[in-house]
Amino acid sequence: MSTNIATIHGTHFHTVSPSHVWISIPFCIMYVIAVLGNFTILLIVRIERSLHEPMYYFLCMLAVTDLILSTSTLPKMLSIFWFNSREIDFSACLTQLYLIHSFAGIESGIFVALAFDRYVAICDPLRHSTILTNSVVAKIGLGALLRSGLLVLPYPILARRWPYCRTNVIAHTYCEHLAVVKLACADIRSSNYYGLFVIFLVRGPDMSFITFSYIQILRAIFSLPTKNARLKTFGTCGSHICVILTFYIPALFSFLTHRYGHNVPLNFHILIANVYLLVPPMLNPIIYGVRTKQIRDRLLQLFTHKGT
Repeated sequence: MSTNIATIHGTHFHTVSPSHVWISIPFCIMYVIAVLGNFTILLIVRIERSLHEPMYYFLCMLAVTDLILSTSTLPKMLSIFWFNSREIDFSACLTQLYLIHSFAGIESGIFVALAFDRYVAICDPLRHSTILTNSVVAKIGLGALLRSGLLVLPYPILARRWPYCRTNVIAHTYCEHLAVVKLACADIRSSNYYGLFVIFLVRGPDMSFITFSYIQILRAIFSLPTKNARLKTFGTCGSHICVILTFYIPALFSFLTHRYGHNVPLNFHILIANVYLLVPPMLNPIIYGVRTKQIRDRLLQLFTHKGT
């Protein structure tokens, strides 16, 4: 089976439209920033031994996850805009489906790990080094990888089982799980129910734990003795919260509109689904990296050393 992927407008053109080129520019810029930013985080943490700590290991995991997540979608998306390349092999579509959903789940797990790291660092700083040892950090990373990788594995397996005798056009810019299985001419309730199961098993507990962690963090911040200390710590945590919301809110919106939002305009749904996959990989290295003093200082050292 060969599956066609629609453009962001859900329309089909035989030639590349000038509007497609203009629409592709912000997507291309976001991808370049995501790739450069995340590679920079990996490079700085690797060469700077003082950054070999739990928080920066988690940032490296997040950077690798963002690189895979954005690269699994952006190149194909840009080929739609630039070359009108709307076809994708069914096996490649299922591979993309698996990578998107599994690494989105891994990213959710890493956000939990980062929230836990900040919670221990602010609420119980004296025990931070004994709680988050290198062994514990590795186990958390492996747990996030296995949890999401194994739970999402039935997605492409179930999707491959269904007979596809209807249209093979997906009104999306990438192979989203429900967008694919809705093309099947069969009862897809098992795929639908399993998708709900994964959402509630992964995103539900993750969002609950992150919310609990940041409530405790905010309580600790407001109990700090000086206003400057409160503002400094709150500024860091506030930017982290913004990145987390940018990841979860569009994901939740996309999840709900696929199942219940029949009156939501298709273009708007596709736009939000793209925000969910493209904006966090671009923002994460800026918020978690550039705004982190140790990484910012090391980055400035690199540039000033090259300039002298």
